[in-house]
Amino acid sequence: MPKTSQKRYVLDTHRLRDPEQTLEIVKPLLHEMGITRIANLTGLDRIGLPTVMVARPNSRSVAVSLGKGLSLSAAQASGVMEAIESWHAERIQLPQRLARYIELAAEDWVVDATRLPRVTGGRFDPHGNLLWVQGRDLGSARTCWVPLEMVDTDYTHAPVGGQAAFPRTTNGLASGNNESEASCHAICELIERDATTLWHHQPAATRLDPDSVDDKRCRQAMSMITEAGLEMGLWNTTSDIGIASFRCVICEGGAQPGHIGIGDGCHPDRAIALLRAVTEAAQTRLTYISGARDDLDPSEFTDQAKTDRARYVRDLIDGAAPRQKFADCPSALTSSFDEDLELLLDRLAATGMSQVVTVDLSRPGFDIAVVRAVIPGLEAPHDDPDYVPGPRAQRVMEGFA
Repeated sequence: MPKTSQKRYVLDTHRLRDPEQTLEIVKPLLHEMGITRIANLTGLDRIGLPTVMVARPNSRSVAVSLGKGLSLSAAQASGVMEAIESWHAERIQLPQRLARYIELAAEDWVVDATRLPRVTGGRFDPHGNLLWVQGRDLGSARTCWVPLEMVDTDYTHAPVGGQAAFPRTTNGLASGNNESEASCHAICELIERDATTLWHHQPAATRLDPDSVDDKRCRQAMSMITEAGLEMGLWNTTSDIGIASFRCVICEGGAQPGHIGIGDGCHPDRAIALLRAVTEAAQTRLTYISGARDDLDPSEFTDQAKTDRARYVRDLIDGAAPRQKFADCPSALTSSFDEDLELLLDRLAATGMSQVVTVDLSRPGFDIAVVRAVIPGLEAPHDDPDYVPGPRAQRVMEGFA
């Protein structure tokens, strides 16, 4: 595993290795992890942004992962790494401990469970036994215990030793070429989901002016969407944390029926953040077109559902004037993941999120890293079916009322 944290690939994302090198390293692992197919979905849509599906039939969570990028190899690496990180989270091999929160917190370092997201119908009991898994608090560099049910992704059964009080999702699960790279991606995902949730509760009245975007890569991806006859809306969803975050929506032009696309992206470099949102929107549209994901409900493919989604996106675009400037969005360019990590921790601490915990799920002998990040105080994704608004979302809703 690379000892340095210097970035060597910075085209459509930031990585320590280029996609071809990553694919070469993980190729021998695919059979062991149950990955049976990497399929190119790009030609099923007319946009042309590379998108792939990765099949893992015996998955204990979602059997199909998606990947995207500006090249086919980048999309393949993206999809394969998503499948690999899920495999790791289904098979946790870290120290675990059965304890009551009130007792564990008195004798050891533990995540602030009182600030973790809640779920509908769930109730956290600090006096009840709960299974905890060992992580690390990045701020203090100390061992820190995290509820196992927030890390484990084996959804074939109820959480072992859990209280069903916290979300069981892949939010904050990420992989990379070393631990610092994976940690940055995991933390950015948590910041992105929090920012998107806050934006959802109070959508901006203005959207991003696409003509103000001066990054060639972003302009290329955006042009591929508009030249395909699709309409696009962009929003700067950056929260008070100050790490660039964007939302992109696409739909057929005019009142034509058809599948939509919605994507979000977050990164210290605003160009990478926007590019992630744009390519994810194209990926989401292809996900609907292909029907590849096994977690899509058949009801989402009815004519009425497609009409409702198209109307939602159309109303979003029509209801916001493109007045935001890309240059007004925060951006930080660094040459290493250690610098990115320091920036992310500083920005989170400045907004009251001083505890950032990562659970290292990496396996010895595999030249890749997989981590799950947990940040007490951040909002969970608003589109999860059991989502319960936390304090940050409640403040936004109160201010909007």
